[in-house]
Amino acid sequence: MLGKGDHALLCVRINNIAMAVGKEAKLYLFQAQEWLKLQESSPEYSCSERLSRAQLTMTMNQTEHNLTVSQIPAPQVWHVFYADKYTCREGVASPQLEDIPFEMVLLNPDAEGNPFDHFSAGESGLHEFFFLLVLVYFVTACIYAQSLWQAIKKGGPMHMVLKVLTTALLLQAASALANYIHFSRYSKDGLGVPLMGSLAEVFDIASQIQMLYLLLSLCMGWTIVRMKKSPSRPLQWDSTPASTGIAVFIVVTQSILLLWEQFEDTRHHSSHSHHSLAGVLLIVLRICLALSLGCGLYQIITMERSTLKREFYITFAKGCILWFLCQPVLACVAVIFNDYQRDKVITIGVILCQSVSMVILYRLFLSHSLYWEVSSLSSVTLPLTVSSGHKSRPHF
Repeated sequence: MLGKGDHALLCVRINNIAMAVGKEAKLYLFQAQEWLKLQESSPEYSCSERLSRAQLTMTMNQTEHNLTVSQIPAPQVWHVFYADKYTCREGVASPQLEDIPFEMVLLNPDAEGNPFDHFSAGESGLHEFFFLLVLVYFVTACIYAQSLWQAIKKGGPMHMVLKVLTTALLLQAASALANYIHFSRYSKDGLGVPLMGSLAEVFDIASQIQMLYLLLSLCMGWTIVRMKKSPSRPLQWDSTPASTGIAVFIVVTQSILLLWEQFEDTRHHSSHSHHSLAGVLLIVLRICLALSLGCGLYQIITMERSTLKREFYITFAKGCILWFLCQPVLACVAVIFNDYQRDKVITIGVILCQSVSMVILYRLFLSHSLYWEVSSLSSVTLPLTVSSGHKSRPHF
């Protein structure tokens, strides 16, 4: 796949140049549309006629051959076909000669026309995206880290929620930083730092597991409390044996599927782009969880009489469903894009949607207006209450 723009560089390195010259070896490059036409109408053309329809031809008579490919308005898929003087000789057996190993590298030009940018059409833009993401995380941390730390230190009914949510956010930020380091090195040498790419994957998976456990524990805990008709603490972190067991089982199931997917598909460093059976099962699991938890929260919302608590549950449902459904929806939407754009659309879209989901949950649990309502009502049934000895004014 070649990048958009002029002066894309095609580099071919041949190990056994003497054998290649003796066999008159050549490489024929076909654009995807032309290759498809030839496949559909192969009986109409002879072997030599099919080879003559190649857009580019490279004679393998040099140890290293560089070809500049110009006038490419958009990234295109190319098919490479090897042929020599024995290929089109029907009925004549080719002699048993050694194979001709070769290495082909396609290098895309950057904004200044430099063909050694190394990013393929499917990777271009990710370096800049992760840079901006890391920058946003850094600026946000400088602004809100102190107030968030003070809120966590104060404790309260939702203390565990804030700790788990913050841990998931830190893991996501670490994944973005590791990806940025990998792509920064990759832009210079075309190799990157594979260890950082793997670490980014590990951090992302750990963040997914943390958030899944958080959302399941809250939803299952509140649902079980409602079923037992015990509304005394409907918005607390209710760690009952049943809710904990269900959450742990589903978390273990997702962890197995994520690891299975990574072992099956090692071509990319993103758990957001699914190309295997495990990836399809992960999407199905997320859809089922969104439907199940959505139905449970809907029942709670319809039965709740308090306007404040109903708004709390509705906001939580929005963040929860966004987290689970963003990936399946983007996987469906990405079908309308070209092949080289799909992974980028899914990866960038999922990260942004999950970040928005985290912001919704943070605003829910740290809302100043909610603090004011809770402290003024001084009810133990509401989230983030303050002690009864400080009823006169809210604490932030």
